[in-house]
Amino acid sequence: MNQFGHYLLVLLKGIAMGAADVVPGVSGGTIAFITGIYEKLLDSINGLNFGLIKILRTDGIAAAWKSFNGTFLVALFGGIGISLFSLARLIEWLLDNEPIKLWSFFFGLVLASILYVGKQVEKWNIGTCIALLAGAAIAYTVTILPPLGNSDSLAYLFCCGMIAVCAMILPGISGSFILLILGAYQPVIEALSDRNFTLLAVVGAGCVVGLLSFSRVLKWLFRKFERLTIAVLTGFLIGSLNKIWPWKEVKKVLVRHAGDPDSDVHITSLVERSVLPGEHYSVADPSAFTANGMIEVTETMPKDPQIVAAILLMVVGFGFIFLMEFVAKKMKKDAA
Repeated sequence: MNQFGHYLLVLLKGIAMGAADVVPGVSGGTIAFITGIYEKLLDSINGLNFGLIKILRTDGIAAAWKSFNGTFLVALFGGIGISLFSLARLIEWLLDNEPIKLWSFFFGLVLASILYVGKQVEKWNIGTCIALLAGAAIAYTVTILPPLGNSDSLAYLFCCGMIAVCAMILPGISGSFILLILGAYQPVIEALSDRNFTLLAVVGAGCVVGLLSFSRVLKWLFRKFERLTIAVLTGFLIGSLNKIWPWKEVKKVLVRHAGDPDSDVHITSLVERSVLPGEHYSVADPSAFTANGMIEVTETMPKDPQIVAAILLMVVGFGFIFLMEFVAKKMKKDAA
C-alpha cells in the first residue's frame, strides 16, 4: 500500500474513533485498539515532548515532524475531527430515534472486542484474572454513577476535557459517558452542533493537556506490565457492556429542546438500569417533557423491543471486528 493509501486508512480509523467517542458508552480507544494503532498512537503522542526543541535546533523541522509521527497524528485526529463535526448530529438522531439498533451494533462490536483484546494476553494466571475482575468492576461502577449538574464554567469544562480524554483513549471506558457524569456532555454536544468554537477550544485544550500527560502513564504501563495492563483493559470492556446493553429502564433523563419548548426534543438517559426485552418493554414518553435539564421519568409508553433487528445488528457488530482484524492482517502480509 502506498503512503497516500496508508494515511487515508488512518483517516478512516480516526473517523471511526470519533463516531465512537460521540456515543456515551463507547470508547474511541476501543476502536484504536482493535484497528491495530493503539500503541502507535501512544508512541506518537509521547513523541510530543521538550526533546522536540533540541531536534528542531539540530536537525530541522522535517526531523522533528518525523520524530513524533506528525503525518500519522494529523491524519488520525483529522478523521476524529471530521467525525465529531459531521457525525455528531447523525449519532444524536440515532440515539433519539433508533437507540436499540444503535446500541445493539455497539454491543456486538464491544463483545467481539473483549475476545480480540483478551487474546492479546499471552498467558492467563491469577494475577491477570484479578486484573480482569478489577477492570470490570471499575468500568461497571462508572456506568452506574449518578451524574452531576451541568456547568458552563470554562475552567470546569477545561478540567472535564482533561478527565474525559483519559477515558477516550482507554478501551472500554467512554469519554462521552465521563462527560455525562461530570455534567459537561450537554454543553459539549451543543457546542459541536452550534459550532461554538470558543467552548470547544477550551475543552480541546483540556483534552490536549490530559492526553499528553496520561499517554505517558499508559505507555509506561504497557512497557512494564503489558499483560496486566491488557487484562485490565479487557475488564474495562466487560464492565462497559452494562452501559451499552440495548434495553434499559430509564429513571432520569437530560432533556434538550432544539429551540422553543414546542420544537424537537433530544433525550439523553442519565440514570438507568439494564432490563430484559420482555413483552412490557417501555421507554420515556418524549411528549411528557416540556423543559430543559435533568428530569425524573414519571411517564412511559410501550415500545417494540425490536429483538430480531437487535440480534442481527449485534451479529453485524460482532463480525465487523473480525473483518477489521482480517483486513489488518492482510495489509501486514501485503506490506511484508
